Amino acid sequence: MLNVDVIGNKKRKRCGRVFRFKNFGEQGYPVMFNGASFRENVNTLLEYANLESDLNMGMPMWSFQLELHHHPPLHILLFVIEESIEDAINRHCNHCQYVGWGNHLICNKKYHFLLPSKEALSTCASCESCCDSIGTMNNGKSKLIELEGHMMHGVFHSNGFGHLLCVNGLETGSNLGGNQIMEFWNRLCNGLQARKVSLNDTSQKRGMELRLVNGIAYSEPWFGRWGYKFGRGCFGVTQSMYQKAIEAIRSMPLYLVTHHIGNSNHEIPLIFSRYQTLSDHSLITLGDLFHYMLELKSRLPRETCIGSYNTSSLVETNCRWSPKRIEMATRVIVEALKRTEFRWISRQEVRDAARAYIGDTGLLDFVLKSLGNHIVGNYLVRRSLNPVTKVLEYCLEDISNVYPCHEGLILSNSNKVKDKYKITRGQLMKDMICLYKYILIDTKPIIGSEFLSAIPLAARIILDTKYLIKDYGEIIPLQVELGSQGKFNLYCTILLRNVNNVENDHDYYLNKSLPMLPYECIALKNCATINDLKLEVERNFREIYWGLRNFVVESSGNLMNVKGNEMVFGMIEVGGKLVVEGWHGSDIGINKMVEQICERDPNKGIVECTCGTKEDDGERMVSCDICEIWQHTRCVRIPNDEQVPHIFLCKRCEQEIVLFPSLP
Repeated sequence: MLNVDVIGNKKRKRCGRVFRFKNFGEQGYPVMFNGASFRENVNTLLEYANLESDLNMGMPMWSFQLELHHHPPLHILLFVIEESIEDAINRHCNHCQYVGWGNHLICNKKYHFLLPSKEALSTCASCESCCDSIGTMNNGKSKLIELEGHMMHGVFHSNGFGHLLCVNGLETGSNLGGNQIMEFWNRLCNGLQARKVSLNDTSQKRGMELRLVNGIAYSEPWFGRWGYKFGRGCFGVTQSMYQKAIEAIRSMPLYLVTHHIGNSNHEIPLIFSRYQTLSDHSLITLGDLFHYMLELKSRLPRETCIGSYNTSSLVETNCRWSPKRIEMATRVIVEALKRTEFRWISRQEVRDAARAYIGDTGLLDFVLKSLGNHIVGNYLVRRSLNPVTKVLEYCLEDISNVYPCHEGLILSNSNKVKDKYKITRGQLMKDMICLYKYILIDTKPIIGSEFLSAIPLAARIILDTKYLIKDYGEIIPLQVELGSQGKFNLYCTILLRNVNNVENDHDYYLNKSLPMLPYECIALKNCATINDLKLEVERNFREIYWGLRNFVVESSGNLMNVKGNEMVFGMIEVGGKLVVEGWHGSDIGINKMVEQICERDPNKGIVECTCGTKEDDGERMVSCDICEIWQHTRCVRIPNDEQVPHIFLCKRCEQEIVLFPSLP
């Protein structure tokens, strides 16, 4: 049975190493990611994992124990599940189709990387047999994959293309923040040498779509800080439309918004004035305002409890110290800082002073780590890294006169505290929600202010841009020689020919249906011949792609008139690129085979919407009962909160019916 301890996610009683979460995936930790391909790096990584037992009937699964904190101890699990496409009922990948990769070839395997939530682990542990909950096949998938609400779920195809399916941070009860999860995922992708990774950006905060808020503030979505950019728009949105929509809202002058909305909504001008007063530079446009508000929010403390030593924010559910002991240690540290007369002192000095009263050094370390930039009683405990000595230092700031109304942190242009200009994190979020609702989403039409009607239209274009892609590029190792085996790297791709070598079919493959496959690294000995090269190319592409499991190399492409016994490296430079031609190994033609071996599902029908969309983009659609062509329900004016009608006719078919001659 799978040995999972879900109570507090503490260290599991099992053999195997525990890895630091904050470094996992870096070069050299836990492995040197020097493989020539994504597949090699995955296999190398899994050598350090725990192979889960009792999975003979299901998918191979491995796990890593990752340490979040040492004091107090807190661990999470990373699962890696290998899914064979041969066992799947539906081999086509919807995620590839939605993001525009429908013409990619189906791969033999998928690798799921999961940071499961506590609820998912509890669900698995509550079953009588772990094989029933995780190990058995259920429509070709592990139930752990099917469960929702994971902290992170990403999947890679064996050719290195992947999808980040979900990220759930602290607001959903996770032990990790969204930033931490994305940094972890980014390290994995870099280490494993992923090629491209897509995601569907539906992230929200307090009901606000972050791709819209961050787009206005930073000209890019929240995921943009990790390199994710426009991948594909829904409802026919193009990259040019997306960029123009962002710029249109960002450049909207605040005085025009105030002039047209101020009379109908008196709260908007007050919000503008409030943040203009707080800012030390002019806020001229909506982009300036949203950027300043998000930057200010990141500097405001989360806890603003005044008047008592409230330490609830320091106590975690799985903390090994009681709230009473943490409160006592907090009091001792604050009193020690008071005696320094509000000077900056090193962490070690604070610790030594507190040890006279608290003997538990682990408790002191935990409280010191948690107290940084927190308000305790009438004091703000500041923590900073000394830029000269590189030592952490602490200082106490008396804020009893700052908060006469106990409302929160106070900022001003002169960096001096003034009661007049106070703002809390909660107030800032309330103001942002107000701007989001009344300016971006529910802008009411006003006579003489036609330009305001452009804001909801531009916002709709930004919201329709959900699919983002990060291109990690073709990673070619600097070292072309592999280890002590005396092998050298070449990079090969293939062109498929029809069985009958019909020129039209060959052109169809090259220009219209399938893209050139990514180059794969082929390792050959120095004395390898052309025949050896062909065998190695066949082996690699058969291992990667399900539709090429009978692939046969017939010619060496850009090496014309060469014999099979000739030396490879006499004609090709080490590390060079080569295109070879071959046959897919089936008696059917290329045109028919394309429908079977590509990620695009041919059974989904034809998409031809009035918005210009020609492929399924994941949005709700309806099919005409006569021509069977699919269109977006939004484009044919069927509201999302209404059921699709049992009988639906598109406009073209309706018009044709009207033109039918009447029966005698």
